[in-house]
Amino acid sequence: MRLIVNGALYDLSAPGHETLLATIRDRLHLTGTKLVCGRGECGACTVLLDGRSAYSCLTLTAACDGVSITTIEGVGNAGLHPVQAAFIEHDATQCGFCTPGQILAAISLLRECGNPDEDDVRRGMSGNLCRCGTYPKIVRAVLASVDQGPSHG
Repeated sequence: MRLIVNGALYDLSAPGHETLLATIRDRLHLTGTKLVCGRGECGACTVLLDGRSAYSCLTLTAACDGVSITTIEGVGNAGLHPVQAAFIEHDATQCGFCTPGQILAAISLLRECGNPDEDDVRRGMSGNLCRCGTYPKIVRAVLASVDQGPSHG
């Protein structure tokens, strides 16, 4: 199968039961995508599949043949992505463990919603948990990212 990860092509074979998370971390050595619950309950493993957020712990690698996959390592190639910069500016990172998934979920939300209000952000980010409880700062960071342009990266 051919995976397109952060714009790079990878030809590989993976067992039918292998998750995209395992492939990303164990085969491609991209460790920004985190394994936490393994059940799609926390969002730490969020990646973008053709620009839409997905839990890589629930996605089979075999289902991603030819799909454009973006991990946190593929965001902000020429410096910080506007969402990353907003997370830093608004101190929305706290311990940082959930941050990669939060940022990718925010990028997807902004692409899909365009100009979200606070309720849209809270709903759109509800699948990504933060043990530090920095939700108000995350919401502020996502809302601040709205002003960064129509495509949001």
